[in-house]
Amino acid sequence: MTAPILVTGGTGNIGRRVVPLLRAAGRDVRILTRHPRADMPGIQHVEGDTVAGRGLTAALDGVEVVLHLAGGAKGDDIAAGNLAAAARAGGIRHLLLISVIGADRMPIGYFRAKAEAERAIMESGVPWTVLRAAQLHDFVFPVVKAMAALPLTPAPRGLRFEPVDGDEVAARLAELTLGSPAGRVRDLAGPDVLDIRDLVAAFNEPRGRRRRTMPFPLPGAVGRAYAVGDNLAGEDAQRGTRAWAEYLAGRAAVPAAAR
Repeated sequence: MTAPILVTGGTGNIGRRVVPLLRAAGRDVRILTRHPRADMPGIQHVEGDTVAGRGLTAALDGVEVVLHLAGGAKGDDIAAGNLAAAARAGGIRHLLLISVIGADRMPIGYFRAKAEAERAIMESGVPWTVLRAAQLHDFVFPVVKAMAALPLTPAPRGLRFEPVDGDEVAARLAELTLGSPAGRVRDLAGPDVLDIRDLVAAFNEPRGRRRRTMPFPLPGAVGRAYAVGDNLAGEDAQRGTRAWAEYLAGRAAVPAAAR
């Protein structure tokens, strides 16, 4: 019998995309979740919390591969540390983490926590893989939608993004999970580098709306980091193929109730 793959955050945005891919590859999946859920064929749910360190030993029982997707605004470093310790004690053979591009460069708490999470995985003593990805289209969309509704669009100078498609990130994660430990793999970003004006204009164009922009500088270390592109992928990054405009067109084609 093949050991199940443990996925933390398996019910989240990326997890809901990765789990079916692992099942399609013939693998059973165990999902660590903070709330009880009904099992399905080939998918088992176990209760636990990576930040609290609760339920990890039981969740790892009989598992050889762990894909760590669970994350939030705070506590990612603590969660990764707890999971790394449990994985080491449980004899896990492959521990994978999704992180964010620029984790070790951006002077922002969220990025710093991601960098510490990476460190915890890398220093765990467990064979590991880390994939840094850009912001998903799905995460950028609500911010752009809110900004597009304003009569005057604020446009911080130097603030650029490389939004990437969630399905493409999920496919890469599934590929890595089914493979051997690979260390730090190439970053995964979207095909285009876009600033706020680009993102909002693409949102408004099909609606026949035009918005004036109000450029302003971002102050301090954060502004300098964005200005030099510390949040952007390098030339050696892997690039997705689904562009922001294509994502928006796909959303527009889906009825609101089905989104």
